[in-house]
Amino acid sequence: MWYYVDPHSGVPIYVQLKEQVKKAVAGGVLKPGEQLPSVRELALKLTVNPNTVAKVYQELEREGVIRVARGLGTFVAEREEDFGGVQEAALDKALETLFVEAYQLGVPSAVLHEKFAQKLAVWQDRLKGEDE
Repeated sequence: MWYYVDPHSGVPIYVQLKEQVKKAVAGGVLKPGEQLPSVRELALKLTVNPNTVAKVYQELEREGVIRVARGLGTFVAEREEDFGGVQEAALDKALETLFVEAYQLGVPSAVLHEKFAQKLAVWQDRLKGEDE
């Protein structure tokens, strides 16, 4: 399955799980409209507190990654094509985090630019494949 948590990694379990869901959605492992396990089911499979899974689902719903249909379940949300203020603010925050991490790692700006361009090309190819 696409989810796995390592309680010894030093990264909080809810952060691990949240990032895994986001990566699975972005990578096409989880498709729009696909149903996710219930909070209780996922908590049992991962042997974590159900409140942890509930927190992850709440944050992902707030971010628009998933949608909860009361009484029906939790589903991967359709991707928003409308880029607006909320998305721009989230992008700015993500880029700021990237730049801080790159600075802390001592990555020269030319290398950062090159790596960014490489990753962008991979993502564009991946997204092109989804559209076909």
